[in-house]
Amino acid sequence: MTSIERTAYPRFKRLITAHELHLFFAPTREEAAWAAERMDSDGHQLALLLALKSYQRMGRFPKPDEYPEMVVDFVRRTVELPEGTLPLYETGRTAERQRAEVRQRVGTKYQQAQARQIAEAVIRKEAAAKNRPADLINIALEKVVAAGLELPAFSTFDTMASTIRTEVNTSICCGIHDRMSLAEQAGMLRLLDERDSDGTTQFNRLKQTAQGPSWSHFKRLFTHLEWLDELGDTAVWVDGVAAPKVTDFAGEADAADASELRDYAAVKRIALLACLAHKARMRVRDDVATMFCKRVAMKIKKAKEELEEIRLAEREIVEDLIGNYRTVLKNLDDGGPAQEALAKAAAMTAEAVKALEGLDEAAPVEEEVARRLGGEVSPAVLALANAQLVQASGLGAVTKAVEGFGGFAGQYEQIEKVSAHHGNFWEVLLYGQLGRDRSVMFDLAEKLEFTATSEDGRVLAALAHAMRNESARGEYITALGEDGKQVDISFATQNWRKAVLDKTRPGRFVRKHFEAMVFTHLAEELRTGDVAVVGSEAYADWSEQLLAWEDIQEQLADYLVEVGLCEEGEASAFDAASFRRQLEDKLRGAAAAADAGYPDNEGLVIDPETGIPSLKPHRSEGQRPSAKRLEQEVKARMPERTLMGIVARTAYWVEWWRRFGPPSGNDPKLKDPFGRYVLTTFVKGTNMGPYEAAKHIPGVSGHELSYVANRHFSIALLNEAIADLVNAHARLDISQAWGDGTAVAADGASLDDPGLLQSLTVLDRRWSGQAEEVQRAVEGLVGHLAEPGGDIRVACRP
Repeated sequence: MTSIERTAYPRFKRLITAHELHLFFAPTREEAAWAAERMDSDGHQLALLLALKSYQRMGRFPKPDEYPEMVVDFVRRTVELPEGTLPLYETGRTAERQRAEVRQRVGTKYQQAQARQIAEAVIRKEAAAKNRPADLINIALEKVVAAGLELPAFSTFDTMASTIRTEVNTSICCGIHDRMSLAEQAGMLRLLDERDSDGTTQFNRLKQTAQGPSWSHFKRLFTHLEWLDELGDTAVWVDGVAAPKVTDFAGEADAADASELRDYAAVKRIALLACLAHKARMRVRDDVATMFCKRVAMKIKKAKEELEEIRLAEREIVEDLIGNYRTVLKNLDDGGPAQEALAKAAAMTAEAVKALEGLDEAAPVEEEVARRLGGEVSPAVLALANAQLVQASGLGAVTKAVEGFGGFAGQYEQIEKVSAHHGNFWEVLLYGQLGRDRSVMFDLAEKLEFTATSEDGRVLAALAHAMRNESARGEYITALGEDGKQVDISFATQNWRKAVLDKTRPGRFVRKHFEAMVFTHLAEELRTGDVAVVGSEAYADWSEQLLAWEDIQEQLADYLVEVGLCEEGEASAFDAASFRRQLEDKLRGAAAAADAGYPDNEGLVIDPETGIPSLKPHRSEGQRPSAKRLEQEVKARMPERTLMGIVARTAYWVEWWRRFGPPSGNDPKLKDPFGRYVLTTFVKGTNMGPYEAAKHIPGVSGHELSYVANRHFSIALLNEAIADLVNAHARLDISQAWGDGTAVAADGASLDDPGLLQSLTVLDRRWSGQAEEVQRAVEGLVGHLAEPGGDIRVACRP
């Protein structure tokens, strides 16, 4: 059975503010006269008015024991019935007559069969995509209310939702089971029995999560990805099943252990495991893509840190380069070894050439050559060879000097570092960080299937070009793609293009910088959603999740009216131009209001030269004496509260604990879910471990606390509970007194103390006799007034 607190079924809330009492439960004079005409006693008259106001508020008739005392007392005092008058909730003909009178006044008919028929049709339709009974009940409630019908009892909705949900889930599980081969079904069952080397079942391996973005973890994830893909094509298994349904089924399997799943029926067990395997395949792709993005971001950070280190060490590097360049110049300058060798080689070459000057190619060796060289040819040839050796030794002196400085590559690297410093050019340093991960990056690109979510596919085209040249080890690769055209890198920044392109080698890319650029932009595109991973969840193609335009058109008119963009009947003429014009009008109005208030705004200053606005730091005037007296008086009247008590009280009044529960969406099967959730919230909120807390809290074990925290709590559910607390506090009259609806003074500086005291007085008068409500409102007020370092009973409030 679903708890009513988990649904939107209309009921009296434990927290009813004075404003809500006046807004929803105050009978008008006409209604009071109407009730007096139809009932012959004060008790019957009060019962009729309670039934009328409750029906107007909730669309149903509450049971006699459901009416809160504060509502009964408020209605009695509003119509000025005698003190002590109690409503007479009689059964039989009188009660039926009262309900008939109320239905006639509000203009509705008692058509329970039609209401059940609408609810059943809606639940059956929505159960194909939603799994939580509370969600199904809420949707059915909305449709029945929209039809203007009286709501059936909550048990009717609950039984209907439970029955239909079971039928739909059984059908879905059978469909998943039938789409799997016998071998695949056996493979799913083996996950619960076969064990890995560490002694755990492969079912635990299926639930494996990602670790830090290290090099070894990358390889481990790739292995896990291959293992999951070998289980089968899970996309075929869950074909036609709504994504939320798959998520809920996978969550139910993930929250259980192997022994618990063995108790399930075979068909359901296989279906749950199949959904978990499908989500695991999506999750591991998410993990790989996330680790890739984190890894690239970490390497970029290190490259920028290296740039900062270069800036700090720039003087030393520049001095080294200058000293090296001075040595090279000395070798090349007059009097240096290179110049002496060149001069000597030139003289030797000139002498040999002079001896052979004018010699014809066809001159006979016996006559002309013998006459010029005295019959000896080798000396001239030896002279030319020696000249070449002398010249080479001169150039070798320069080369030897460069080699002594660390080689040409080392000198180029230092020059790049200095260039990076002067141009904030961290891009040329990135490959030095990514070099070790190069093979892993390419493995990732091969194992994951990427797709562009828009028409801009330049990054993926560049990635494909890098993958075609993965085996290259040279410094440069071709810039021409498979179509013979240069690969488009216009998506890159100017610094990246400067690093990738070499002016001396047109049509070529600097390989290492090109690869670093591609992986950097791929990570950025994944983060922004411009590139999606096929088969992923967090990195899925968002465009495929959009509603069809035909579905949008059906609801667009009502949506525009609901959000206030246009009036009823004007939706047909509302288009992009109208929307822009509306925004421009609002902006002009806001600008005009800001300009009008600028002369009186002492905190806003606009620089007359630059036109840049700035806010002056606001200095608090401190608490006024009257505020301090109020605080002391409220503290004196407040009972002492423990932190555990505050958690329990807010859970009782606001019912935030109802947000928690098992992943299946069913109601928790705990003996006392309220107490267990309050204890778990207290333990986790104080950052205690479950077993440490169990030592100090009698009646609960560490296993119980750990079980609830791991199986019934999640970040999403915690955020929902926090939202309940924030909304509940905002409903208090005292919190609304802290501003005028458009502006709020958190420190109370713009509110006069008499206004605060008046608010307390009004609150006390409206909630006469309701000490709990007044006290909770006062706690909210004192929490605002309390100075830092106040005791916990003041600082903590609902």
